[in-house]
Amino acid sequence: MTRPPIALSLGDPAGIGPEIVAGAWRALRTTGPAFVVVGDVETVIRSARSDPVLTVASLAEGAARFAEALPVLDRPLPAPVTPGAPAPHAAAAIVGWIETAARLALGGEAAALVTAPIAKAPLYEAGFAFPGHTEFLGALTGGAPVMMLAAADLRCVLVTIHEPLAKAVAMLTAEAIVNAAMTTAEALRRDFGVAAPRLAVAAINPHAGESGALGSEEAEIIAPAVAALRAAGIDAAGPFPADTLFHAEARTRYDAAICMYHDQALIPVKMLDFWGGVNVTLGLPIVRTSPDHGVAYDLAGKGLARPDSLIAALRLAGEIVIRRTA
Repeated sequence: MTRPPIALSLGDPAGIGPEIVAGAWRALRTTGPAFVVVGDVETVIRSARSDPVLTVASLAEGAARFAEALPVLDRPLPAPVTPGAPAPHAAAAIVGWIETAARLALGGEAAALVTAPIAKAPLYEAGFAFPGHTEFLGALTGGAPVMMLAAADLRCVLVTIHEPLAKAVAMLTAEAIVNAAMTTAEALRRDFGVAAPRLAVAAINPHAGESGALGSEEAEIIAPAVAALRAAGIDAAGPFPADTLFHAEARTRYDAAICMYHDQALIPVKMLDFWGGVNVTLGLPIVRTSPDHGVAYDLAGKGLARPDSLIAALRLAGEIVIRRTA
C-alpha cells in the first residue's frame, strides 16, 4: 500500500527546527517514512548546508522525490530571521505552517502531522491565544487532545497540560482523569497494538496523600476516577505515589502512566531517554507527533543540535499510520 507522506511543519525558524529537519532527512532519506516540510524554503536551505533541498508544489511530488532531496512546500517568511534570536515578525508564518500541515493531514494528503518546536513567547507577543501546540491542534481539528510522552518502554499521559502547578492542582477533577485515561486506552489499542491496556494512575501528593495527612485529592478525586475506570472495563490501578511509579520494575506492570501535571510526566520521560522522547497527541482525528524538546535558541545555527527526537517522532508517526491503515 502506498501511503501519503508526513507533513512536517518547520516550527520556529530561529530555533533548531530547520537544523534537525535537515538531520532527520539525512537519517530517513533511504528508509522513510517520507516527509515534506511546510515552511520557508530559504531558511531550510541555509540550515541544510550541503544537503539538496527541493521546492515542491504538492506533498505527492515531495514523496516521489524524497530520496533525492529534502522536499519543502514553500510558505515564505515576510523577512529573514537570525538563528538564536526570537522573531515575533515570523509568528503569523509559524502559525500558518501549522494550519497548512494540519489541513493537509485532515484532508488525507498527508498521512500524519509532525511539528518541529515552537517558542511560545514570540507567538504570545503576536497574539497567539493558545497555551501550546497541543491545544491549538485541538481547536484546528475539532479533537479533544490528550498529551502522551513516550520514551523507551515508558508512556506518560498528562491530565493537565500547560498549566502553572497551583492551577493544575485546582483544575484536577475525576472527570478529567477518566477522560484522559479512556482516550489513552483507546489509543493504546488502536495506535500502539496493546490489546488489553493496563493503566497506572499517579497520585498528586507525597506518599499518595498519606491517608489524608498530606492531601485529600487522592481520596476525593483520583481514587473515585480509578473506580469509575474499572467499572467501565478499563484495567486501571492507583493512585500510586509518583516516586515509586517509574523505576524499571514498576514500568513492567503498566502500559501507560496517567500523570496529574506536566512535570510529573516529563521528568521521568526525559530522565529515561532525554534525546529520544516523543510527544504524541491523542484524541485528534489525525496522527500527530513532535519531538519532546523546545527551540533551543542557544544552539540554533551552531550545528550542534541533535535530531534524535524528531527522527523518533517521524518514525513513531509512521508506525501509527501503518497500524491505523493495516
